Amino acid sequence: MAQTTTEEMPRLFPKMSMSEVDEKVRLIAEKVYASALKEEDTKDAMALFTVPEDCPIGLHEDRERALQKELAEQHSQESAKKKKNFMLKRSHSMSLSVSTDWALSLVSPLLSPTIPEPCQPEIFPDFQRVTISGDYCAGITVEDYEQAAKSLLTALFIREKYSRLAYHRFPRTTAKFLHNARDEEWREEDEILPDIWPYPHEGEDPYSMEGIPEDLNYMLQMKDGIVHVYDNAEALKQEQPHSLPYPDLETFAIDLSHVLAMIADGPTKTYCHRRLNFLASKFYLHEMLNEMAELKELKSVPHRDFYNVRKVDTHIHAAACMNQKHLLKFIKTTYQTEADRVVLEKGCQKITLKEVFNNLNMDPYDLTVDSLDVHAGRQTFHRFDKFNSKYNPVGASELREIYLKSDNYIKGEYFARLVKEVAAELEESKYQHAEPRLSIYGRSTSEWESLATWFIQHKVHSPNMRWMIQVPRIYDIFRSKKLVPHFAKMLENIFLPLFEATVNPQKHKAIHIFLKYVTGFDSVDDESKHSDHMFSYKSPKPESWTTDDNPPYTYYLFYMYANIMVLNNLRKERGLNTFQFRPHCGEAGSITHLVSAFLTADNISHGLNLKKSPVLQYLYYLAQVPIAMSPLSNNSLFLQYSKNPLREFLHKGLCVSAVHRRSHAVPLHQGGSDGGVCHRRPVVEAEHL
Repeated sequence: MAQTTTEEMPRLFPKMSMSEVDEKVRLIAEKVYASALKEEDTKDAMALFTVPEDCPIGLHEDRERALQKELAEQHSQESAKKKKNFMLKRSHSMSLSVSTDWALSLVSPLLSPTIPEPCQPEIFPDFQRVTISGDYCAGITVEDYEQAAKSLLTALFIREKYSRLAYHRFPRTTAKFLHNARDEEWREEDEILPDIWPYPHEGEDPYSMEGIPEDLNYMLQMKDGIVHVYDNAEALKQEQPHSLPYPDLETFAIDLSHVLAMIADGPTKTYCHRRLNFLASKFYLHEMLNEMAELKELKSVPHRDFYNVRKVDTHIHAAACMNQKHLLKFIKTTYQTEADRVVLEKGCQKITLKEVFNNLNMDPYDLTVDSLDVHAGRQTFHRFDKFNSKYNPVGASELREIYLKSDNYIKGEYFARLVKEVAAELEESKYQHAEPRLSIYGRSTSEWESLATWFIQHKVHSPNMRWMIQVPRIYDIFRSKKLVPHFAKMLENIFLPLFEATVNPQKHKAIHIFLKYVTGFDSVDDESKHSDHMFSYKSPKPESWTTDDNPPYTYYLFYMYANIMVLNNLRKERGLNTFQFRPHCGEAGSITHLVSAFLTADNISHGLNLKKSPVLQYLYYLAQVPIAMSPLSNNSLFLQYSKNPLREFLHKGLCVSAVHRRSHAVPLHQGGSDGGVCHRRPVVEAEHL
């Protein structure tokens, strides 16, 4: 028992008080939030939104003033001393002790201590490389450069802390440099990764109820919106929770303030913009010098091309995993073979499939892909409500209930058959995999049992599929219908069944089996929806959120992350798989959404608004936060295909993948697992660290 406690102690969540925060940082952060809420024209805080895209670092006069300041500084004795110190740093080895000036070497390309390049594997082609020599020039003054470097270092430390506590991924290259900044040695065994349940072996039953862990007899209680675990009833009475990291709102607000203040800092924006331009330029040079060499390498790989390199669709909704022709054919088939089957119940009346279509005044024989109307087009642009309505075949919610729901009168049989047909196509193609998203709404705790029973009863498991759980941000709808008394109840309905299934799997066998094949959680809804509440450490606790208003995006993300973090640590203790938090983020709405996700998310979907902030874009590059982009979906909702920043992000080295069609999500930042796609650049270039 003593050994377990020793191992758990480092997993505790380090808490801070708002009194420890620099008042200036807090005020800048609040200003950024306020400007995002009120859409104010505040160039000081949100300059990037008020200047043309082709001139994102300020007006001509600003550049002139900065140049004059830099020229004046070059003549000062203090500047000469700093430059001499900088040149000394270039010649020092990694063995020297790391001071606070490490921040400068962490983010500069040429001032970092000399590090011998790792030996490249023999399979790597002999590409032409470009080196830059001479004195380094950041394009900003030395003081501004120091400030930008230290700010970026602080943000990376914060990201690493939240990633490690939740068993989210953090890139090795960046982790090594952060360890050196703390004067620590990085070891491979220190790396924290999600625990994924292995696929069942051939002939093994994926729904087997054997070998389920025993009951731990722990007690559970929702406190301040986060599920707390207690060893026994006495510990619960004395309020002594089990040793797990329990996040608190105030500490999160402090960490958030540091990153928010960064994106409003002019010198940091200038520096990051220049570094991003440098990255893009390096890609263009690499492409120009090595295009033929890459093409030659591509052709030399046997039995591998775009079509038989393994691909995973990491951004697909289960209710839309089939194409419109597939859905139409399925509807017609079921009508021809099961027209007299009871498929719906309204009140005390049971309705057959034939009666459903009669009530809709239509004959399935006459249906076409066009009349089915489940394809997003121009009419859905900036209309999230119309986009969601496309999930209703022929605009009829009854057909969505029958064919695309797992919890209905026929116990989700049609939906399961559709999903299994899609899975069969994936298995036949061999090289395509998917992570369909299923919804948990938080209306009641019975949702999990219902979904798990659907999964097992209809045998939906496929070796080519894992599952994501999406949680729509629709508390305001549930509250207006009196389904939940406060926001904490919605959180309890979502997370308490998961804790119960982890503590006592014997009592919740179906949920335990289903969770083996769940990889993570998503937070979904229209990001452009406005919230009047400004998130801060003073935000009410979930038990006190009793108004009909929807909490802001950051509020949702923190409490989802907090519960996932505690749950992951508990499941890790039991040797069970952990979950990633992968929200929809940056598709629309405020830039602050991306700041919240930088702290809490393992990876995000969309990320379009990164284009508006060079600081966040550079941070997402340094931390290699995966971004699953969907240019075709964006084209129907928020951004024309030609303006999508996917290509720009790829060239700069961000970790991006693209969903080209419903069954493909291709990782663009690196090659496929079977070597069918050439590496364009290292995951994170060491010179940027």
